[in-house]
Amino acid sequence: MPRKPRFFLPGYAAHIIQRGNNRQAIFFEDADFCCYLSLLNEARDRYGCTIPAYVLMTNHTHLLATPEDKTSISRMMQYVGRHYVPYINRKYVRTGTLWEGRFKASIVDSAAYLLACYRYIELNPVRAGMVSKPWGYRWSSYRCNALGFDDCLISAHGEYLRLGSSADNRARNYRALFEQAINDTEVSRIRSHTQSGTPLGNSRFCDEIEQLLSIRTGQAGRGRPRAGLDKGL
Repeated sequence: MPRKPRFFLPGYAAHIIQRGNNRQAIFFEDADFCCYLSLLNEARDRYGCTIPAYVLMTNHTHLLATPEDKTSISRMMQYVGRHYVPYINRKYVRTGTLWEGRFKASIVDSAAYLLACYRYIELNPVRAGMVSKPWGYRWSSYRCNALGFDDCLISAHGEYLRLGSSADNRARNYRALFEQAINDTEVSRIRSHTQSGTPLGNSRFCDEIEQLLSIRTGQAGRGRPRAGLDKGL
């Protein structure tokens, strides 16, 4: 069966998920997280992506990335994989694949869903019960976006910049977004579109993407997410 194509467009943010094979761990100690972030930083610069948000969980990763070119995201992820997998295999004396197939990705309607994706990504450790507040998790962009911590990986998206006229105002208004949980409907919508690879937005946005790509992108699957996808996705 042929692989379903993935769709990326220059200047359009995409939500990306990559999981460990059979939900197994891909990070084992702090040095592994640091290695992955360093490789991601190299790949981002090499292939022309900006990254407004991310979280590295024990057995999967989430990225929000905006490509300069339609191949930027794929090449960035390939670069990270080509270097990170051998690093893990050598370090832990293992062989074989680390990832559960190809990464999943969905183009995001910035005006309607981008900040929701920020929150969805950075609240992963809270939903997984690893911390009670997002600032308590080290391996995410929350402390940069909400508290002003330095993070060389992060480039603010235009929707984030619209939150305020100064860095302090933006951070304060961003923190305010986290005072209420993302509703279940929004969470399910983000998940289903990322799983299916279909654009996350209203019908007008999807039509716009299809016209720009000159291809039908399809629709996200209906119904509840599969069992096992409710936490830490």
